[in-house]
Amino acid sequence: MKNKMIDISRKSGLLALVAAAAIGLPLLAAPAEAAGDAVKPIQSDWSFQGVFGVYDRDALRRGYKVYKEVCAACHSMELVRFRNLMEPGGPEFTEGQVKALAADIVVVDGPDDTGDMFERPGEPKDRFPSPYPNEQAAAAAMGAPAPDLSVIAKARPDGVNYIYSLLVGYTEAPEGVEVLPGLSYNTYFPNHLLAMPQPLSDGQVEYEDGTPNTVEQMAKDVTHFLMWTAEPKLEQRHRLGFQVMIYLVLLSGFLWFAMRKVWSDAH
Repeated sequence: MKNKMIDISRKSGLLALVAAAAIGLPLLAAPAEAAGDAVKPIQSDWSFQGVFGVYDRDALRRGYKVYKEVCAACHSMELVRFRNLMEPGGPEFTEGQVKALAADIVVVDGPDDTGDMFERPGEPKDRFPSPYPNEQAAAAAMGAPAPDLSVIAKARPDGVNYIYSLLVGYTEAPEGVEVLPGLSYNTYFPNHLLAMPQPLSDGQVEYEDGTPNTVEQMAKDVTHFLMWTAEPKLEQRHRLGFQVMIYLVLLSGFLWFAMRKVWSDAH
C-alpha cells in the first residue's frame, strides 16, 4: 500500500506504531521494549466527573477550536455533525455560529436534476469533514490512516487522563534510548515510542477569551471536547441517575412504612 518505502519490514513497523498509537497497545518492536513500560497517566480533575459532573462550556468551545486548527489536519470525527455543537449539554454555540462554522467547508453533494455532482457550502446537518477523501489517501500521506476521534476518549480505561497525558508527555528520550527517524519519545505512551509527532506547542491556537494558550491548557481543552464527542448525553445521564436515586430512596421509605403498618395491624 505504501510503495514509496524501500524496506517492507520498516513499513510494517510503522503501521504497527500508528495502530498502537490509536488504541494505546504496547509496541512489540525490540527497540521499544528496551524503553520500558509507560508511566501511569496524570490524574487530573475534570468538571464532568462524579454524580453531579457537567461539561465546562468554555473549555468545550476552546477544545473545538484546538481540534479544528490542529487535530483535524490528520484526524476525522465522522460521528459528529455541526448541528451537534448547539445541542444542550455541549458547547452550545448559537445557530448563527454553527451556520458560519459549517459554511467554512465545501461539501460535494448530489446528484442534481441532471445527474451531476456539485459543490455547496457546508450546512449544520453535515458531518465534520475528514482530512482525506478515503483511507487509501490517508495511508499514502501518513503511512497509515490516523484514528477517528469521535469516541477516542472512551476507547480505553482512564481515557481522558491518558489523552491529556499523551498530549503533554512529549520529551527528549533518556540517555541510551534510541529513537528511530519518524518516531517521538513520549513519557506516557506504552513503551514510549510512537509515530505521531508532538501536535501542540505554546501559543499555537489563539484563544479569544484570553485563556493562556499553553500546551497544558490546550491539551486539557481538547481532551474535554473529545470527552463530550464520546459521551454527548453525559449531563442528561447524570441527571437521570440522580432522579432515579431519589425515587428509590422515597420508594424504600414508603415500603418500610407500609411494612410497619401491615405488621402492626397483624399483631
